[in-house]
Amino acid sequence: MKTFPLRIGTPDGLLFNGQVERVVCRSITGDLAVLAGHCNFCTALGMGEAHVVMEDGTRKEAACIGGMLSMMDGECSLLATTWEWKEDIDEERASRAKERAQKRLAETGLSEHDYKMAEAKLHRALVRLSVKR
Repeated sequence: MKTFPLRIGTPDGLLFNGQVERVVCRSITGDLAVLAGHCNFCTALGMGEAHVVMEDGTRKEAACIGGMLSMMDGECSLLATTWEWKEDIDEERASRAKERAQKRLAETGLSEHDYKMAEAKLHRALVRLSVKR
């Protein structure tokens, strides 16, 4: 299968730079797969599971929490707010975050802002746990 260059970075730095067959992630409008030869494209990323099919055909899974993806002139750049490879996700920490968020959401009298923050934290924890399992 044809490959294309992919760079994955976060505010903390470059996480991956190499040739891949495919990258799949959640955009703000739904899941997106990018293959070699994709037209020029730019989109905001949502929160969800992602994976990269490497040049050798192996698949690496990750949790992607927001960011931007662009495909320009055959080169793909993915700048994620948070990108965690499956092997780097701390399952215990994600489980504790899930429990904290669920407890917070069960509280009465939360402001709309506090409710949305707890909801987002729960979603992030669930994405991480989904990728890890």
